Amino acid sequence: MKNIFYYFLIAFFSLQAQEQENLTKFEPLAETPLYPIPAEMIFEEYQDMNRRLSQAFLWSSIPIPGITHYYAGEKKKARQLFYIGAAGFSCMIAGIASMGEATFPDYDESRHVIMDQGGDNERWFERVPTSMEGDVVHYELKEIYKQSDGDGGGLFALGLLIIVGDLIYDRLKGISLIEKKRDMVRYKYGQKLDISLEPTFKTSNDNQIGMKLSFDLF
Repeated sequence: MKNIFYYFLIAFFSLQAQEQENLTKFEPLAETPLYPIPAEMIFEEYQDMNRRLSQAFLWSSIPIPGITHYYAGEKKKARQLFYIGAAGFSCMIAGIASMGEATFPDYDESRHVIMDQGGDNERWFERVPTSMEGDVVHYELKEIYKQSDGDGGGLFALGLLIIVGDLIYDRLKGISLIEKKRDMVRYKYGQKLDISLEPTFKTSNDNQIGMKLSFDLF
């Protein structure tokens, strides 16, 4: 009978806690509950323990290299990733600048056919032999597109590869660090946590039942 009574109390207060949590979700301006913190816990550990993956994903949606590591508390690494991304962006800009203006190849009247020459819709084609009947050669027209004469394409691709790799590393490694730091803090102080449950009964106008929770962290 005594065990049944304890189970009833635990279920009752669990429902009360769930109801309070639901009310808090619909009241975004409600005050955050204050919980006891071990005296030896430093502020950085407190921050690590309270970092949320939902916030990490929100920060990761911003396309800035190093931003996930910044939220994870790794500011030095975040700066390094930002500078690497900036270098990749510089490579892309330099590649675009060195490409030059795209143009058609040198004209050869025996090979090339031009439509709307000098117009806005100018198109070039190359005669490609397909068959021959006697002295008559049959051709197929293959369209020619403008090409850049510069060598900046490789530099642009390198810069793009650096930025993409930087962003992927920042997201994956940063989220992994957040999970690891949270687990380390909770494991460290969870071993020191000693909880005792003592039901108390108080008569009030609202006919409420209270329960006293004791946290022994030492």
